[in-house]
Amino acid sequence: VLYQIFKEATEGVGIPEEWIQLIEARREVRELLELHEKVDLLVPRGSKSFIKYIQDNSRIPVLGHAEGLCHTYVDKEADLEKALKISYDGKVQYPAVCNATETLLVHQEIAEDLLPELAEKYRKAGVELRGCERTRDILDQIDEATEEDWRTEYLDLIISIKVVDGIKEAIGHINKYGSKHTDAIVSQKGSRLLEFMTGVDSSSVMANASTRFSDGYRYGLGAEVGISTGKIHARGPVGLEGLTTSKYYLVGDGQIVGDYVESEGKTFEHGELSDTWKEESDSLRER
Repeated sequence: VLYQIFKEATEGVGIPEEWIQLIEARREVRELLELHEKVDLLVPRGSKSFIKYIQDNSRIPVLGHAEGLCHTYVDKEADLEKALKISYDGKVQYPAVCNATETLLVHQEIAEDLLPELAEKYRKAGVELRGCERTRDILDQIDEATEEDWRTEYLDLIISIKVVDGIKEAIGHINKYGSKHTDAIVSQKGSRLLEFMTGVDSSSVMANASTRFSDGYRYGLGAEVGISTGKIHARGPVGLEGLTTSKYYLVGDGQIVGDYVESEGKTFEHGELSDTWKEESDSLRER
């Protein structure tokens, strides 16, 4: 139904017919993945296993993310009220999405003040808590967080909690276990915000805001086409503009490189391209 709506609406305003195709069978997907000479980019949206399959079975560039294992770190300099709201929203507001918080990291100096009240809020919302040894010393009746928990994207009302010695341990944990999607810090000290935001190797890093804000629409990019955790070209939430690349036009009048490399040759001068270069190119065609 969605395919038919897109097709009719776009063709009705003049977009060429057959620009959009509906592929449903697995055989058709496999055939598409082999069309590296005809297809410029794949933007898979779906489950972790589906995206991983696309990435592993095509030579076509893939813009995507395999998972969203996001963290919220509550620093010792955090405002407790903000920390409660942000930690709760990151997990509970919509847990089944890639920018939901899966692991909560809490500085040891603030853990006893924050965790009991936060745990009560989580439990009222039906969140299952799993924690490290120091977390379990503070909170009763929660399961032990295992090595596997630190690597798990729950996409559910489950959260793993770890008490850390400081901001460096938090950054190290995120860079080891995270998926480079979205991570957040709660702190009132600017230098610590900067240390975290520059130290965490993720495509989106939040300061005093929920991880749930990582979204193309919320970033002002318009309709979100995809999310990329890679480091080449577009990164993070990607709108239509993020899919564009550069193409260079050089209009000369007989120039050659030899004139510029001789000892007393010409020098390069760079300036803004004229707004009328396209019109000038049209005049070249006419001549």
